[in-house]
Amino acid sequence: MSDRSSLASFSQAMQSSRIALGIDPGTAIVGYAVIAAHGDRLELLACDAITTPAHMPLAQRLQLIYEGLTKIIALYHPQEAAMEELFFAKNARTAMTVGHARGVAMLALANSGLSVSEYTPKQVKQAVTGYGGADKEQVGEMVRILLKLTAVPKPDDAADAAAIAICHLHTATYSHRL
Repeated sequence: MSDRSSLASFSQAMQSSRIALGIDPGTAIVGYAVIAAHGDRLELLACDAITTPAHMPLAQRLQLIYEGLTKIIALYHPQEAAMEELFFAKNARTAMTVGHARGVAMLALANSGLSVSEYTPKQVKQAVTGYGGADKEQVGEMVRILLKLTAVPKPDDAADAAAIAICHLHTATYSHRL
């Protein structure tokens, strides 16, 4: 999506929509997606990943993540944000570094005045595919279909972030109707 067309879509979306930022946190790759909900219709405004060099010290990688998310928030002005809950990883070191990235993402959201909703992987899969045990390919394909895209967003982290945003928009809409 070109910057000009995405900014035009963003401007139109701001007028009558809910805009949600979905984040799939990690230290090497942070997937993000900005999705506008116009009633029941979803529109992808941005979907990509922030990457950090493996050789860079952790503190600098976290700084890049914070700065990247802050720029995305400033550009798209989401009203809502969501990320996946931290799951228990077999590798404690991996869980710790993902925890650092989640904390930095939450700080960027909090400093921008956004609250964050968290969803388990099963909740995200259930909301997007209708089945909590769906595999990554099924989730990606449903993201493509729901957003009317020609291809599943890449990298996988970006598609996961889109699924998280969709889950949030569907879940929050449902809970507001109750």
